[in-house]
Formats: sequence, structure tokens, C-alpha cells
Amino acid sequence: MSPSPQSTTERLAGVLVLTALVAGLVLMNSPFAAAYRYVHHAMVHLGIGALISNEPVIFWINDGLMVFFFLLAGLEIKYELAEGHLSTVKHALLPALCAAAGMVVPASIYGALTWGLPMESRGWAIPTATDVVLALSVLALAGTRVPSALRAFLMAIAIFDDIGAVAIVGLFYGKGFTLFPLLGAAAAALILALLCKLAVTRVWPYAAVGLALWLFLLNAGVEAALAGVFIGLAVPLRKGPHMPLHKVAREIRPWVWFVVIPVFAFFNSGIGLASSTLEDVLAPQSLGIVLGLVLGKPLGILGIAAIAVKLGLGKLPGGLNWPQVCGAALIAGIGFTMSLFVAALAFSNAAMLANAKLAILVASIISATTGLAVLHFRSGGSGDCAESPHAKAGRA
Repeated sequence: MSPSPQSTTERLAGVLVLTALVAGLVLMNSPFAAAYRYVHHAMVHLGIGALISNEPVIFWINDGLMVFFFLLAGLEIKYELAEGHLSTVKHALLPALCAAAGMVVPASIYGALTWGLPMESRGWAIPTATDVVLALSVLALAGTRVPSALRAFLMAIAIFDDIGAVAIVGLFYGKGFTLFPLLGAAAAALILALLCKLAVTRVWPYAAVGLALWLFLLNAGVEAALAGVFIGLAVPLRKGPHMPLHKVAREIRPWVWFVVIPVFAFFNSGIGLASSTLEDVLAPQSLGIVLGLVLGKPLGILGIAAIAVKLGLGKLPGGLNWPQVCGAALIAGIGFTMSLFVAALAFSNAAMLANAKLAILVASIISATTGLAVLHFRSGGSGDCAESPHAKAGRA
């Protein structure tokens, strides 16, 4: 049984996320903009004894609710590395190389365009991310023109992309480390590892220790939402009647895809278009994001794939052809969720953040439409589109 979702769910999730995105954008540019901003910035007071936190709604969404997004990412990363498409070096090498090049090339393009601009250059990681939910949703829209092998290949790239994005956020976008909470976080992570080693199958110990880890990271200056990844990697993968990883993935996936990500999209897509001038759109920061996602992603993925195949380091899986890989590489330029997440960490200036969000939206739309166009006109629709045993198992 695989934790991987099916194409119908992907389509529905993609439609809901896009609807939430458009709703946030429309509300921010409507007579209801003041109400949208009020909810966005409304303070939420949480207290446990002497520990009291007063933060706006957007903070609890980005640093709290997104824990579940990263939890699902951690679960899927663990499954794919242990039993899935990435469980052998032969299957993992090509998508790993593609993911790495698909991060390095966009970051290089952004860095070249923002060279010498200290504030703008903080966003170098924004165009490195691929939104696995929207990417697979868009791929599903191509219908019978998408072989199951192409979906697996894109998902494998996105999994390695997630690993890279998590590492980047943790290493480069902290708020300055605080020693004692960091030691507490390390202790919580070790306890999670011990729970996994002991093959504890009950969920509540992971939830309790995971909550402690989140609180420690929140106070340590490390992005607290990354606690979800550590929790997901700790949940044991076992065969037989007790399969905690699959159970947790199955139960939280609908909440992540149909609640967490749409809510995140709604509250992070509120961009005042009236304030965005042509000069802002053509600014180095915006161009770096758009060109990084639209050109850098596919160039990096296709370039390294061609080199790897030529040198015999890997081969295209499942009889895929190059136009199909090209379409998937273009779709990998949809960086929505993680790109917005990184942008919020990179820019404290409201105007720069708004420009970054607009550039991400523009780039993601271009990547989706061009990728679908290539798959429609060049793939021929003759690939093996039957459901794979892997996908069938995921339905069980």
C-alpha cells in the first residue's frame, strides 16, 4: 500500500487550491479588502500557564498549520526512499540529479539578476521549489496523455525537491539560533528517533513529542513548521496489521490537500494589484523569480537528464520520450506553496513580498500552461497510461 494519492483527488485538490488563490487575490482587490486584511492580521492569543503567545492569524497558518503540510511531505519522503520509486540507487539517481539541477539553475538565475542588491538577494531560494500538489494536479489535467511513469518521475523529482527545500529553509532562513531551545529541539528529535527505533505504533507519543519539538523550534529561531518533517520521518513503516505511516498519511492527506493548502493559498495570495506597477514587475527580484521558475527549472531538469542519459548514469523510466519529460520539466516550474512560504521568510518588507507573490503567481501560471501545451501537442498520448501496481496498491 502506497501513501500516494490518485489523479482524481489531485484534480479536485488542485481546483480547490486555485479557487482559494483566486479568492484571496480578488478579495484583496475588492471593496472587501479591509475585511480581508483585518482577518489576515487579527491577533490570536494562546496561553499555557505562564507561556503566552500573541501572533496574527497569518503566523499561525504559516508556522502552525503548515506543520501538517510538512508532516505529509516527511511521510511521503520516507515511503519513497524505503519502498517506493526512490528505494534503489538505480531509480533514485536520475530524479535526484534532476531535482538538484532544477534548484541550482533557478537560484543561479535569480542570483545573477539580483547581484549587488542585499535585500532582493535574500529571495534566491524562492524559484528553487516545486509545488508537488499543484504540479501533479496540472499533470492529471493532461489525462490519457500522461503515462503512469511520467507521474512517478515528476513526483520523484518533487520529493527530492522537498528535501532540498526543507534543508534550505532550515539552514538559511532561521531567525538566529537560541541555544537552549535548540538543545531541547535536538532532544525531542532524538526521542522521535527512539520511538521509531522501538517501532511504537500508537500515534499519540509522536504527536506529543512533535508538539514539544514544534515549541522548541519556534523559540530556537528555526522555522517551526519543519517539525512536521521530523515527525513524518519518525513514524515507523511496518508491514502487517499495524502500518502507522500509511495510516497517518491516509488520515491527514485530505486535511492537508483540502484544508491546509487552500487556507494557506487564500491568506498568502492577497496581493494589491493596483500597487504593482510595470516597473515592479520588471524589477530584478520579480524577473529572477519568473525566469528562475519558467526557464531555470526546465533547463536544469532537461539539461542534467540529457547528460545523465548520455553518460549512462540513468535512463528515462518506463519508455518515456523527451517531449513528455520536457512537459513535466515545465510543470515543475509551478512553485506556488513552497515558493510563497520561502518568500514570506525572505522578505519582511511588504512591497517586496507583494512583488514576490505576484511573480510566483505569474511564473506558476506560465509553467502550467506551457507544460500542458507541450504534453498535448508533442507527447502523442500513446504512453502507457494504465494504472500502475504501485497506484493500485495505494487505493487499497
